[in-house]
Order: sequence, then structure tokens, then C-alpha cells
Amino acid sequence: MAQQTPRLVKQTLDKDLDKITSVEAATHNVSRRLAGPGIALIFLVVAMMFAAVYVIDKPGAIVVVAAAAVGAYMAMNIGANDVTNNVGPAVGSKAMSMGLALLIAAVFETAGAMIAGGDVVETISKGIIDPELFSNKDMFIWAMMAALLSSALWVNLATWIGAPVSTTHAVVGGVVGAGVAAAGFGSVDWPQMGGIAASWVVSPLMGGVVAAGFLAFIKEFIIYRHDKIGAARRWVPVLIAVMVGSFSAYLALKGLRQIIHVSLLAACLIGLGAGVLSWALSVPLIRRQSRGLENRNQSLRKLFQMPLIFAAALLSFAHGANDVANAIGPLSAIVSVAQGNSVSGAVDIPLWVMVIGALGISVGLLLFGPRLIKLVGEQITKLNPMRAFCVSLSAALTVIIASWLGLPVSSTHIAVGAVFGVGFFREWYTRNSKRRVEYMKMKADRWEIEERPERNAEELRRRYLVRRSHFMTIVAAWVITVPAAGALAALLYMVMALFFL
Repeated sequence: MAQQTPRLVKQTLDKDLDKITSVEAATHNVSRRLAGPGIALIFLVVAMMFAAVYVIDKPGAIVVVAAAAVGAYMAMNIGANDVTNNVGPAVGSKAMSMGLALLIAAVFETAGAMIAGGDVVETISKGIIDPELFSNKDMFIWAMMAALLSSALWVNLATWIGAPVSTTHAVVGGVVGAGVAAAGFGSVDWPQMGGIAASWVVSPLMGGVVAAGFLAFIKEFIIYRHDKIGAARRWVPVLIAVMVGSFSAYLALKGLRQIIHVSLLAACLIGLGAGVLSWALSVPLIRRQSRGLENRNQSLRKLFQMPLIFAAALLSFAHGANDVANAIGPLSAIVSVAQGNSVSGAVDIPLWVMVIGALGISVGLLLFGPRLIKLVGEQITKLNPMRAFCVSLSAALTVIIASWLGLPVSSTHIAVGAVFGVGFFREWYTRNSKRRVEYMKMKADRWEIEERPERNAEELRRRYLVRRSHFMTIVAAWVITVPAAGALAALLYMVMALFFL
């Protein structure tokens, strides 16, 4: 019995050590989860201190400092949710790593916001409410505060449930809700709201159709050709030219509009010139890259990697130039009115406000962006560089088409709709394409591979290329974004009015 005692002691000690190890591992796991929110909280405090330096001796300093925290919170949510659509397809297709994507997006989002974010923005979100209907300045200030906070809370919730939503629509909903609560239904331009509601349907449909069209072109003229490399040498430079031309027109029309005013015709001419130049440069480049590649699909993917990285950078720059206004527009209005200026639809943006918005987007992207990047790039449908290229190209080209037609669109809805379009097209093409069937038969005959029997209907449903759960979640979030943000803004305004008005 005495001989067994040391053994029992050793066993008990081992169990205790295992428990301590488990507790340490659990503590480490919990601390890692809290690191992101902790850093975000520190950034909010820094934003408040940064704002205080500039407004401490001016009227309404306390309100402005509080608004700076809310604006920084909104900017982080834009980075966590909206920016992911720009780099998600490139990451999902393995064209770039998550680290490289975060770096490129953070740098170009910040550059776009600081360089082309503009000196003046329409703070009342596209003129959907009339600021002159507010009876006093305090009412306007708290309406903007409620709109900004409600939109930030809604985008935060959407990020948490894994739904990429339009931050512009969230701000629109917040402004409408707060405006109705403060000044009544007559303060809202309802025909303008009708156009915004139409974009819920127009944006994803246009994005999906354009992306599916380009994927159909790539399949028809490159993938299912006997000489894939020869077809790629002929058509990839053309696709790159279309991409560069589209992005050039996109940047001229939207991303750089605050620096110089460019008409739609001038933007298209700029895009045409850039496209022709890029085609001339890419022909020898693609020929050199394709030298020695095997005649198979895996080789084709290498030719689309660099264009995808280029597309992610340009999309991020244009997005930073445009959507930073969703965070700093209402904040700038609050700053202007709190410091004694009259209520108006457009105000000058102080540099410190622009810095908070630009850095907030990058902080939110780096801390919380990877989750939605993976969802958009990997979980909705499987992407390779060719499919991701179609998504990125659609995001730029659809905006140009919509601007030409005078249709209001959402860049978020276009990008995610393009991902859906690629996935649903692949489902249809897998079932109905005669060329694919002929190609698979030729491949089976050539390599003496036994053709697989047709799957039954239940198995086909199981192997859908677009995950229906993600589709339904995202569409539901899109539909309720404006009314949800609006209802929350109205509630927040009424609470604020009780305490501050």
C-alpha cells in the first residue's frame, strides 16, 4: 500500500497540472477574443482626445468630442463590413493572402479618404431631408447624432451575424428615422427614398448579371478551348483592358470627383484611353507570363492573379474616397452647427475629422475585417482567380453603367450580387451547358477516364454551388437595413431629446 502512494500522488499531480494547463489555454483564448474590442475602445478614446485638442476652446466642445467618438465607431464598422467586399474575392481565390489583402486595403482606403475624400460633402445624405425644417440647431445636432449612432449599431450587428450590408443605406435609414422623429414626415424627400429602395433590387441584379456575363465569356472563349494558353494570350489582355478602362472611368467619375469635376462622357473617354494603353502593355506581358505553362485550367489562374491585386487596390482607393463620407458627413455637420454655423446641407470637413474617418476605417478593417472577407471570398461560393476577376470587374463596370442610366446603386450590393451571380451561373452552367458536356467527354476519352454517372436530384441539391443560408441571411439584412436603422435612429433621438432638449 505504501508503494502505491507515490503513484497515486503522481497521478493526482498530473491531473492537477492538466487542469491548470486547460485553464491557461482557456484564459489565453478568451484574452485573444477580447483583444480586438479592447484595441477598438482605445481607438475611440484616442479619437476623443484628438478631437478635444482642436475644439477644447470652441463652443459645443463636449458635444463635438462625443460625436467624434460616434463617428470613429461608425468608421470602424465601415472598415469591418463594407471594405471586405473589395478584397474578399481576391483572398477567396488565393490570389493574395489575408495579410496582404488587409495591408493593401488599409493603405488604399486611407489614401482614398485623405487624398480624394473631398472638402465638402452632402451631410444630409444625398439631400433626403430638408435641414431648414429643423426648428433649432440643437434639434439638428441630436438628430445627426442619433442617425450616426443608429447606423453604426446596425452595421455592427450586421457584421456580427455575417451579413455584408450597405453602409450608405444604413446612414440613409438613420437620417430618415431621426429626421421624421425630429421634424415630421414632411422633412423627407420620399421620391428620393423611392430611388434608394429601388437600388436594393437594381444593384445586386446588375452586378450579378455583369459578372455572370464575363464568366460565360471566359468559359466559352478560354477555358473550354483546346488551346487554352493560346486563347488566354488573345483574350486576357482584352479583359485587362476592360478592367483598367472601367476602373479609370470609375475613379474619374466617383473616386476623384472631389478633386476635379468630371462628366460621364469625359470619364468614359479617360477609361477608353487607359484601356487601350493597358491592352498594348499587357499583350507582351501575358505572352511572357504564359511561356512554358501547361495547357490546363490551373495555368490560366496564374494569369489573373496580378490583375486581381491591382483591382483590389483600386476598389479600396475609390471606396475610401466615397464611403468615408458615411462616417464623417454627419460628424462634420455636428461640428459645424455646434460651433455656431447655420444648418445647411453641405459643410466644410475639418482635417482632423477626415483623419478620424480614414484611420477608423483601417482600424476596423484590421481588427474585424477577416471574418467577412472569408465569408464573401470563400463561404458564399467557391472562387478562383478567374471568377474573382469577374466579380471585381463587375463592381467597377456596373457603377459606370448605372451612372449612364441614372440609376442609384450600392457598391456593396453590386459586389456581393456579383459573387451570387457567379455562383448561380455556375450552377446553371453545370446542368445545362452542352459545351461543358462535350469538353468533359473529350477529356474522358483523351485520358481514358470513366465518366461519372448523373447525380440524382437530391444529391444535386446537396451540392449547390451557392450556400442558400448565406444567401437568405444577406438578402434579409439588405431588405431591413433602411427601416431597421431608421427605427433605431427615431428611438435614439427621442431618448436624447428627453435628456438634452
